[in-house]
Amino acid sequence: MHIPLWWRRVRRHFGISAPRMTVRTHLSWPWRAVLAVALVAVIGGMWWWGFDFGQIFGGFNRREVEVKVTALEAEATQLRAETLQLRAKSSRLESELAMAQGAQSTLSKQVTELQGENSQVKEELVFLQKLVADSSKQVGLSIQRLAAERAHDDIFRYSMLVVRGGNPTGEFDGTLALQATLLPAATAGPARPVMLMLPDEQPESAPALKLNFKYYQRVEGSFRAPPGAQLRSLTARAFERGQANPRATRTLSFP
Repeated sequence: MHIPLWWRRVRRHFGISAPRMTVRTHLSWPWRAVLAVALVAVIGGMWWWGFDFGQIFGGFNRREVEVKVTALEAEATQLRAETLQLRAKSSRLESELAMAQGAQSTLSKQVTELQGENSQVKEELVFLQKLVADSSKQVGLSIQRLAAERAHDDIFRYSMLVVRGGNPTGEFDGTLALQATLLPAATAGPARPVMLMLPDEQPESAPALKLNFKYYQRVEGSFRAPPGAQLRSLTARAFERGQANPRATRTLSFP
């Protein structure tokens, strides 16, 4: 530092000594940053501890709450696992129940069918007992219990019982021929009846119309018809092999 000459002379004349200069040491910016961070950490820790102690003194214990929350989370996890197990068990029980209901429905249907068959067998037994009792009076071939009903829109099912009276000695060998009178579904003009001859017009029905028995034979089968057609009559004729004339004829009429 430069001091003027006149000021030096004045100092010497009046005995004024030169002022002492104080040298201050300045900290670098990194150290200042470290001290600031340490100070902030100390203040934050004091504030956090004070906050914890304040909660405890105020009746709120954060650690206790955390322990309870952890316990509740563990319980919730266990309950979720139990819920999944119960759902799986419920699904299994529902499947078993559905299977049991299906089996029960099937058994009920089978029981109903067996009851119907049993009734039919009883009726046939009564008929055959009567037939045996009257065998000495009835001689020759006859067609009994002729019936027909619609199974689908274009399918009809038929059934009958072909019986031999008297005291036959050999087997009866022959065939049946059916003649169905059908009224087609309503059209713009008047409907005209249609004749259907079996098995000529539907050869696949021939096996069901074969006859080979000694005392009686139950015959069942089906035939196709135009969709929506109404069955007006069904005539069954029984032919012995090698004979052109029928041995028995039966006609079923519908209103």
